[in-house]
Amino acid sequence: MKKQINVATKSHLIRAAFYLLLLLVGTLLALVHAEVMGKSLQRTLTFKERIAHQRAIEEVYWRHRIWPRHGGERADPKPSLDVVMSRAQIEKKVTDYLRKSQALENCWHQPITAEQLQAEMDRMAKHSKQPDVLRELFEALGNDAFVIAECLARPALAERLLASWNANDVRSHGERQQREEATLPSNPTGQLTTVASLAAPFRFWQARTPKRTTNTIRTLTGRYTLPTDIGNQGAGGRYNPNIDSWVPTTVVLSGRSGHTAVWTGSEMILWGGVSFDGSNYQYFNTGARYNPSTDNWTMTSTTDAPSARDRHTAVWTGSEMIVWGGTNDSTGGRYNPATDMWTATSATNAPSARASHRAVWTGSEMIVWGGGTYPTYYDTGGRYNPATDTWTATSLTNVPAARTGHTAVWTGSEMIVWGGYGASGYPNTGGRYDPATNTWTATNTTNAPTGRSGHTAVWTDDEMIVWGGGPNTGGRYNPATDSWIATSTANAPTPRSGHAAVWTGSDMIVWAGSNYSYPYYADTGGKYDPVTDSWAAISTSNAPSGRTVPSAVWTGSEMIVWGGYFFDIYSGSYSYLGTGGRYDPQADSWVPASPPLGGGNPTGIWTGSEMIVWGGGVSNTGLRYSPATDSWISTSTINAPSARSGQSAVWTGGEMIIWGGWNGAGNFFNSGGRYDPTTDSWATTSATNAPAGRDLHTAVWTGSEMIIWGGVGSGGAYFNTGGRYNPKTDIWAPTSTTHAPGGRGRHTAVWTGNQMIVWGGALVGFDITHTGGRYNPTTDTWMATTELNVPDRRYAHTAVWTGNEMIVWGGSTMCPPCYSYTGGKYNPITDSWTATSIINAPSSRYEHTAVWTGNEMIVWGGYFQSEGSFNTGGRYSPAADSWASTSIINAPAARFQHTAVWTGEEMIVWGGLIQRPTPMTTATPTATPTATPTSTSSPTPTATLSPPPTPTPTPTPTPCSGRCTPTPRPRPTPGPRP
Repeated sequence: MKKQINVATKSHLIRAAFYLLLLLVGTLLALVHAEVMGKSLQRTLTFKERIAHQRAIEEVYWRHRIWPRHGGERADPKPSLDVVMSRAQIEKKVTDYLRKSQALENCWHQPITAEQLQAEMDRMAKHSKQPDVLRELFEALGNDAFVIAECLARPALAERLLASWNANDVRSHGERQQREEATLPSNPTGQLTTVASLAAPFRFWQARTPKRTTNTIRTLTGRYTLPTDIGNQGAGGRYNPNIDSWVPTTVVLSGRSGHTAVWTGSEMILWGGVSFDGSNYQYFNTGARYNPSTDNWTMTSTTDAPSARDRHTAVWTGSEMIVWGGTNDSTGGRYNPATDMWTATSATNAPSARASHRAVWTGSEMIVWGGGTYPTYYDTGGRYNPATDTWTATSLTNVPAARTGHTAVWTGSEMIVWGGYGASGYPNTGGRYDPATNTWTATNTTNAPTGRSGHTAVWTDDEMIVWGGGPNTGGRYNPATDSWIATSTANAPTPRSGHAAVWTGSDMIVWAGSNYSYPYYADTGGKYDPVTDSWAAISTSNAPSGRTVPSAVWTGSEMIVWGGYFFDIYSGSYSYLGTGGRYDPQADSWVPASPPLGGGNPTGIWTGSEMIVWGGGVSNTGLRYSPATDSWISTSTINAPSARSGQSAVWTGGEMIIWGGWNGAGNFFNSGGRYDPTTDSWATTSATNAPAGRDLHTAVWTGSEMIIWGGVGSGGAYFNTGGRYNPKTDIWAPTSTTHAPGGRGRHTAVWTGNQMIVWGGALVGFDITHTGGRYNPTTDTWMATTELNVPDRRYAHTAVWTGNEMIVWGGSTMCPPCYSYTGGKYNPITDSWTATSIINAPSSRYEHTAVWTGNEMIVWGGYFQSEGSFNTGGRYSPAADSWASTSIINAPAARFQHTAVWTGEEMIVWGGLIQRPTPMTTATPTATPTATPTSTSSPTPTATLSPPPTPTPTPTPTPCSGRCTPTPRPRPTPGPRP
């Protein structure tokens, strides 16, 4: 018996020991795992490691960099990266993005977070326009999510966020700046640490940030996930002719009004709306999500989205945006931003179709009320429960009079509606609706503001404040006492309607709107404090342009406004805006809330991995766009050419050369600069022996020289002179004028591999030519192009070189017909012209763009006076002498004076101007084949529900003298030909 006990005891001891061992091993593994995870969350990169990773990135870009050879431009072999980029230059790039990251902390207290870096990686992957290149970049960084976040995402994000903050920081100057500079922080270790200091003015961020941010960077807590779904998503900007489709260079919503905006807690979601070109309405069912933390825009899905509409309503439930109603519609949809998916709302028992109604969110239901479809106004409404997807009608007992253009707020237990316009005019009545009891209670009219529409209303937690809608008066309504108190008019903003308003928690902020004196559309606003019953003006510095009916949301620290429209009294046309801004009431400052936008006539070149655009309007700024990462980086302005328009640009294989142009005030430049994207640096071109200052000239790259020719200069001179510029020696040599074509501007030029061919253009005295010439730089000689079978005379046309022919197309011609849809193919070997087919050709236009793909010419955009700007184009095959239309689905907004480049796979367009149609002052143009117009799935527009506005006075335009506006514009009718 004793022996059996000993055996049993031993068995228990063995089992206990085994369990203890398992426990110890498990604990040890947990400790090891915790240590490993701790290390993974505390990884650092030394400055040396960052340099190595940056070199790997540059190697990928250099591998894709174009070394021009197709026309024999570069006979020398493409050098290695080490030849064109030194270690010091790579080190400078790393230092630069670390300093920018540091500046966000030092100057604006906005450190980049791990969440932002993850979002930036995800954005790059989702919106990459060159997914294969992005995969190469990821592979070059070892597919290490941490390294990619720090070395690829951080530079792009720091650049964008810093540009956003820089654009707005116009804080005090003088003594305050001197005091701040005297207390600049010192940071020899290169650690990214928070420095408590006042926000710095724009031009002092570099002074406030250590020049060497080296060694290590502070750990960002978080675990990064490598994006695996890399593809092409987004909207508008890049055209792929192989699949006849557009995808974006950046997310840009078309300008609109009548859209809605909600704030989710981290993003503003815009959706729907309308634009009007003077004769046609375009309704939208598109939208976008804007994240102010990363300054990023993301398009919302259109799959299963509600039909296009405006004047609908939208509420945020905490997880979904619900839109309902609008232009002649009684349908709606629920949008989930987490999944980017739409779900239709039930139509069973839904209120009747209407627009300009109002909606509130109660916490469990959306309540809609009022509105109408002209000329009927409604006093009905409904409560929508998204959990059950059901509607319940609101009571009609004691309901306020039917109306539209009213306001509605949610108090926590009631919806209060007030004001608007109805069958009896402008009521100053309202009602409180209690969904718990389904009952209405009228609001007191004693001391209530006068009746109005186009006003705004906010809820303060115990009062509703209404303001504007014509007068600059308002009132505070207390539902607990059912009483009104007038708001002060002292220092109140000017009278207006169609403005925006938000409640900050202590103040009501109003901004924009239409008023009754010049400039008619306000970019001003004010903050109203109900405790002190006082107004304070808000800053207009860097504020968005004046407009009416913009959307607005409050983020908890900023007001974000976007969209709206204004009526241009000079052109008689409407302009719908796709721009916005973020207003910080604490700092009384604005930051733009819009993607990069371009002016007219920017120059653009393709490097093989980036598009570089420069100028536009009159500026000396530029941007580099990487389709692989879908990111924009500003070009340096240090030593950049002075601000100008009408300059030329060529790509040499290593540099972009800018030359010529004018400053918009009568000064023409014979200066320029060479921009190296590898080092982000400029070198000035010599002015010694340079051609006379000019714009509207042409430039080509021969492989060793830039040849510029023609153009317009001071005193209206039209040049037939030019120059050859050698960037290696920084020396100019004049082109011969013997047998050169006559002086001209807005002509075209192509390089054939051994000759420059110039053709067409505008001559002095509004004359136009169809002559041209071939220039041989080796012999410095000219030979005229034949005029046999030559296309009609024209200017502002386009020309491409195919490898054996020059193709010209479009342009502005003698009137009538004023604009052309014809073209010609010129063979320099036989000195002969062949007309291009006009069957299925795009409609007549000028100031469009054209690129050569290797087998097709793609033309796009442009302008025709009676039709306005185009977003149409065509692909011309010279082999088949045939045209095919370019798709208009997801195409960018119509424009002219833009720029376009060919990447080897796609055409990228950027910048430009939008011009509405204007009446033709010449004879009716000859009918031309018309490309498929922009399609819309719009319902028939309905008349506005608001009463007719007070007529707007029309000021007399100020007479213009001198060269008042840069060309092009609707061209004047040419005088008779001599």
